Amino acid sequence: MANYHGPVCRFCRREGAKLYLKGERCYTPKCAIERRAVPPGIHGQARRRKTSDYGLQLRAKQKARRTYGLLEKQFRNYFDASVREGGVTGLNLLRHLELRLDNVVYRLGMGSSRKQARQLVTHRHFEVNGRLVNVPSYRLKPGDEVRLRESNGAVEMALEASNVRTVPSWLAFNDEQKSAKVLALPDRGEMEQGVEEHLIVEFYSR
Repeated sequence: MANYHGPVCRFCRREGAKLYLKGERCYTPKCAIERRAVPPGIHGQARRRKTSDYGLQLRAKQKARRTYGLLEKQFRNYFDASVREGGVTGLNLLRHLELRLDNVVYRLGMGSSRKQARQLVTHRHFEVNGRLVNVPSYRLKPGDEVRLRESNGAVEMALEASNVRTVPSWLAFNDEQKSAKVLALPDRGEMEQGVEEHLIVEFYSR
């Protein structure tokens, strides 16, 4: 599946919030939001008109999509799957995103960002239930076990720097074995707080 490889700090500036796309740099004064908290482009500081309902919905969708590092087609496929499942569509969508293997690796602190976690998975550094998995979008379920296949310097550095983050309660992490188990489906309170899923549902339901 294709992936975006261009500059990412512009996304944080466009959304007006930290999306933590560059790992631990986002926690330092070097963060783009700390230096230039205006949208990118020559019109970034221009006076803007009131945003329409459609504009709010679009920005909510773009913010969530960029936070999890997905392209539009991938994100829309997750939404369509969430609708088919029944129940609360917004919660279903967030669970699809949170249970991706690359996101779980990031949540565990073994990747400094979701982009790095995706790269580690693609480079065959993790196995799920004893089997090698190199698909970042692989969806985990309660009871699945994720394990680092062998010692890795990038993972060690990420774990040392990840003390600013906490592992959610729906994951159990064994630091010695560098393994983790999915205990349950994630609750809304332990997922991305900046995502406004109701606006995303409204956007795709137009």
